[in-house]
Amino acid sequence: MVISSPNNYSKSHLDVLKINPDNKKNLKRFKQNGQIQIYQSPYRGSYSSIIRDSLRNAALGNKVLLVQFMKGGVKQGVSNAVKLCGNLTWVRSSHSFDQYNTEEIERDKNLKKSINESIYELWNFCKNQLLSGENDQVILDEICLAIEMKIIEKDDLISTLENRFITGDVILTGTGIPKDLLLMANQITELRS
Repeated sequence: MVISSPNNYSKSHLDVLKINPDNKKNLKRFKQNGQIQIYQSPYRGSYSSIIRDSLRNAALGNKVLLVQFMKGGVKQGVSNAVKLCGNLTWVRSSHSFDQYNTEEIERDKNLKKSINESIYELWNFCKNQLLSGENDQVILDEICLAIEMKIIEKDDLISTLENRFITGDVILTGTGIPKDLLLMANQITELRS
């Protein structure tokens, strides 16, 4: 099921906006043309189609950044990003949430701290990339789980998305997407089994 909102309503119904011409200096001009797309699912691990599409986009010559916040493995992290098709940069957490069970993470405070720091390092890298405008597409896989776990601040993500400089799309995935993010989206896709 795809729910899409092209945001054309405000262009054709200017009276609804009630813009005061004397107050134009407070209006914010967005630098990007790309859309915010959200893919949500009731369960984790349902985003293989997004990863497939990122490979296809990279093979077609687009510069793509794919960041997986909750997955990782040996020799992963920002300093060990994988390059595919010449245009796809694939970054995973250097100390992954998915390598351990939840109870183990909650019991071991040092492990929890290490995982949180690794995810936060990825987020800082992503913020720089979103603000730099160097990529044609940025995919933030399971970023909403990082927000739910209180590793990344929801308001920090919203602020970064509002100030991004990217001509392509930003894709967010997750199971529990906050309403504030849903309201920002140009397209929302709900994946079902």
